[in-house]
Amino acid sequence: MLVAFNKPYGVLCQFTDRSTPPRRTLAGFGLPPDVYAAGRLDYDSEGLLLLTDDGAMAHRLTDPRHKQPKTYWVQVEGSASPTQLEQLASGVDLGAFVTAPCDARAIAEPSQLWPRDPPIRVRRAIPTSWLSLTLQEGRNRQVRRMTAAVGLPTLRLIRWSVGPWTLAGLAPGATRREAGQTRVVSSPPIR
Repeated sequence: MLVAFNKPYGVLCQFTDRSTPPRRTLAGFGLPPDVYAAGRLDYDSEGLLLLTDDGAMAHRLTDPRHKQPKTYWVQVEGSASPTQLEQLASGVDLGAFVTAPCDARAIAEPSQLWPRDPPIRVRRAIPTSWLSLTLQEGRNRQVRRMTAAVGLPTLRLIRWSVGPWTLAGLAPGATRREAGQTRVVSSPPIR
């Protein structure tokens, strides 16, 4: 089974939380039993999270060797210049590593967006704009680190797609069963 979930802002990509006070988790969304997240989205990021009960499918979705492209819509402080877009596209030196080349372009604010709760901070003197970044890799907080490194701090981050799966028609907190193109029938679920 493969489930697409539109993870809201301020939700952990796990089913339990031991912090005090506890934060919202996946447990509060009525997800099918015995599924787990195939990959992660930060607590302060939104968008597509794939969940499965199939260990082999989870491996194919998350293993860097399979290079599932992931597209992010990113609201940033400022307006991206052609130079900044080229820096993002060609690879950004983040100190410990240089990011792989990616597709980076300026886009209009996506019409499918829902209001974020809480809303992003707004500064009257600083414009905001939207980018689309499609990565073949996914390191810890990579998109946020990339945009900050080129002078465009991230205000809102939404994962729109993973491979062929998208958020199209999926409201925040909603789920949809998907066709599992990478399904291996003989693999038992991982618990």
